Amino acid sequence: MAEVIRMPLLSDTMTEGVIAEWHKKVGDTVKADDVIAEVETDKATMEVMGYVEGTLLYIGVEKGKAAKVNGIIAIVGKPGEDYTALLEGNNSAAPAAAQAQPAASPAPQAAAPAAAPAVNDAALQEALKNATVVRMPLLSDTMTEGKIVAWNKKVGDVVKSDDVLAEVETDKATMEVIGYADGTLLYIGVKEGDAAKVNGIIAIVGKAGTSVDAILAAENGAPAATAAPATEAAPAATTAAPAETAAAGNADGRVKASPLAKKLAQEKGIDIQQVTGSGDGGRIVKKDVDGFVPAAAAPAPAAAQTTAAAPAASAPAATFAAQSGEGYTDIPVSKMRSVIAKRLSESKFSAPHFYLKVDVNMDKAMEIRKSINEVSPVKISFNDMVIKAASLALRQHPDVNSSWMGDFIRQNKHIHIGSAVAIEDGLIVPVVRFADQKTLSQIASEAKVLYDKAKNKKLQPQDFSGNTFTVSNLGMLGIDEFTAIINPPDSAILAVGGIKETAIVEKGEVKVANIMKLTLSCDHRSVDGAVGARFLATLKAYLESPLTMMV
Repeated sequence: MAEVIRMPLLSDTMTEGVIAEWHKKVGDTVKADDVIAEVETDKATMEVMGYVEGTLLYIGVEKGKAAKVNGIIAIVGKPGEDYTALLEGNNSAAPAAAQAQPAASPAPQAAAPAAAPAVNDAALQEALKNATVVRMPLLSDTMTEGKIVAWNKKVGDVVKSDDVLAEVETDKATMEVIGYADGTLLYIGVKEGDAAKVNGIIAIVGKAGTSVDAILAAENGAPAATAAPATEAAPAATTAAPAETAAAGNADGRVKASPLAKKLAQEKGIDIQQVTGSGDGGRIVKKDVDGFVPAAAAPAPAAAQTTAAAPAASAPAATFAAQSGEGYTDIPVSKMRSVIAKRLSESKFSAPHFYLKVDVNMDKAMEIRKSINEVSPVKISFNDMVIKAASLALRQHPDVNSSWMGDFIRQNKHIHIGSAVAIEDGLIVPVVRFADQKTLSQIASEAKVLYDKAKNKKLQPQDFSGNTFTVSNLGMLGIDEFTAIINPPDSAILAVGGIKETAIVEKGEVKVANIMKLTLSCDHRSVDGAVGARFLATLKAYLESPLTMMV
């Protein structure tokens, strides 16, 4: 069945995107991870991936033209497949692609052909004229589903095209979803706290009194259209209570504020709970933070507590009164944290880990690095040197540059080094590709760009996929040594500790050297102990004689 590719929401302020370049043309075969186009937003030019496989059947927006967020920009399916029904239903759901609509077509077939007999085509046509379907947008390049954090509207509310309907948590961030339609909120399809697949219906906005049963029946392909009202009523009932709670001052402790407002408040050191919101339902927006002035009466509660505590201070010293009782906070698991937990749990409990440790004398590396940085166009870090040394060692020990595939071991001929980066929401591993073929300055320059993109959540899928070996460095945080969990599909990961002055014995004499501790975690299914030991010995030799890396 043909799949629609819509203009994704690539920034929280984006309303439309301009097609800067098409990388595929109609008739081309596309894979799920192919970049099909480059889109220019209000903040940057980013790549759009279709996340579906097949043949590119239709391009709805020419190069240089703009499309509204969620508008159809392309359709991928089987060669020769009829996709006109997908465009017919687009007159309401995605105004940006209206020019592609056929003028006189039979009733649209939004459902799968097998379920079509159960759908009232006339009712569907009428509903689509009076209602706009709001779908879960693609808010990040790796997103497959989004969790509704909060609904800012409830069924029956009048909404404008620029109103924020909901806040959605993806695997990368929490972002706002705008309906881009005027009318009444007729239907909410996903409760707060629940997730919806990308492109799944999360809401319907339209003319008051419009029946959405036909739209839902066509979407779900369910023969029993009478079940739709019950489905609609349940989310409506569940969303009404949170809306009332929010209006009453967020009794659940959650502050209703846009992500931009939260970020500004954090940067300015403002307690966002003290800011009065001017948005829908008291929601805090950017202008509220910009105009915030701390109230003179704000310290009053603290003063009251001090006064109340005064009698306690005059009590005998042996008397202890706890300032507060026992308690805890339950923190919902973010999408990124969920993915990290799943992947690393699978690695730890399925791959038999073993660990090898070695001390590396970094005296010569420190001297060489200082000399290199005097002439290098970019500053070389110790981590850059570790990446280079590891890539050269992998070239000599290809058994370590492998992946356990179940029925066979895949020995990779290319060397792509992943370098773990800690960000606010968790951990991500950008990849330096063909690291063994690059100079230290090239590795340093590429790594810096990748780290900056990671911290700003601008990484594209090709930036953090395809690793064959991973380096995790906690030395800059004062950690002497640690063990790391293997990052699938790698067979090994190198944990790098800090450089520390240590007393050593050399030729019978005690001297002080700068020692760095390395720990190699190996998957025993594909890497044996002796193989890992020989790899570490080669790595140690490169780092202790760094000139050999430049020959």
